[in-house]
Amino acid sequence: VSTMNAKTSSEGEEEASGMRNETLGESDRLGEAKRGQVIRVAYVIAALDLTFLFMQMGVMPYLAKSLGLDSVGFGYLQTIFGVLQLVGGYIFGRFADQFGARAALILSCASGSVFFLLMSLSTSIPLLFLSRLPGVFMHGIPGAQKVITDMTTPSQRAGALGKLGLCFGVGIIAGSALGGVLSTKLGIYVPTYVGLVGSLINTLIAMVWIPSHTKPKSDHQVTEHSTPQSGSLFSIREILRLMKFPGVMEVFIVKVLAGLPIGLFMIMFSIISMDFFGLEAVESGYLMSYFGVLQMVVQGLVVGKLASHCTEMTLLRLSVFVFAGVGLGMALMRTVWHYCIVAVPMVFAFSMLATITDSILTKAVPSSDTGAMLGICASVQPLTRTVGPTIGGVLYKQFGVSSFGYLQLMVNLGLFVYLLKSKIPLEETKS
Repeated sequence: VSTMNAKTSSEGEEEASGMRNETLGESDRLGEAKRGQVIRVAYVIAALDLTFLFMQMGVMPYLAKSLGLDSVGFGYLQTIFGVLQLVGGYIFGRFADQFGARAALILSCASGSVFFLLMSLSTSIPLLFLSRLPGVFMHGIPGAQKVITDMTTPSQRAGALGKLGLCFGVGIIAGSALGGVLSTKLGIYVPTYVGLVGSLINTLIAMVWIPSHTKPKSDHQVTEHSTPQSGSLFSIREILRLMKFPGVMEVFIVKVLAGLPIGLFMIMFSIISMDFFGLEAVESGYLMSYFGVLQMVVQGLVVGKLASHCTEMTLLRLSVFVFAGVGLGMALMRTVWHYCIVAVPMVFAFSMLATITDSILTKAVPSSDTGAMLGICASVQPLTRTVGPTIGGVLYKQFGVSSFGYLQLMVNLGLFVYLLKSKIPLEETKS
């Protein structure tokens, strides 16, 4: 009898244990489903945000011209926006770390609403300059990156961040097309009204669908560099503290230098497309749509697949090596068809570099600092837009289009040799 009771008890414990495991498994699946839903909402917010941004970018030159702003004044307008984005990137990241990804996304979308409201009221040049001020907090992509970083494991992060390229492709295609059609058919201010309503809808989506707590427990041990030294939203000491983590400074320098020459070229592209390629405005629009499609294909289908099979350092070296080849192609190109061919590896290298470096850098710092790290990464492009017109203008005027290609080739060959010889202390992961 005692043997039968023991057997029955053992079977009962096994059944109870099985039920507990099944319940935990179901709970994990529900949690995974919830995280996937939140990530998809972040993708939607990012795609809409980029669509509205590209709408205003297409309309802005015509709006500025209608108000009597000359090319020099328009350059000042763009520089002011670049400086605001540069300063605001890190502040926005620190805000996300202190108040959460949900609050940061709401701040970004609400700032977009104010931005488009001021644009819609810009009937004079001073008001047009005033409309740039909310740009300091308009960081939809870093906000979505923060949500994705909090919601994914390190091995899933590169693939999930890479899919944001789909949002970029949707934004550049839909935004450019809608901005042109709405301004031509209905009036120059109509895209700003659409952007205002859309940004308000984005704000509501972030408030309803993004949970207030997305940050996981820190996966780093506390060290002398791990504890924040300042509670302020902007602190040079905090930036230096993050740069002291193993491998962060090296990877960040590679991120800045590898994409700098191509960034200078893209800033001058509107002039190059007219003078060097001889394109009309409509043809330039088609070329931008071509870039959008390439971006969607590469980041939606290629980056995630490679990230699941190769280590991140391998992909970093690959992107830098391809960038060097792109530089050679740019130095030799003579027609727009040559450029369309060069654009394929260029978009691949640019997308891979941006995704992999963001993934590496967010893993290299504590989870409590991922927002600040993403903010620093997001400041790279505004920095290029700020200093780019001067440097790019000198290169183009003195040495021609081929100078961008040769600079790209030399810089990235040097970085490739550095990455082969150096031992950057990173944890390499793959799915």
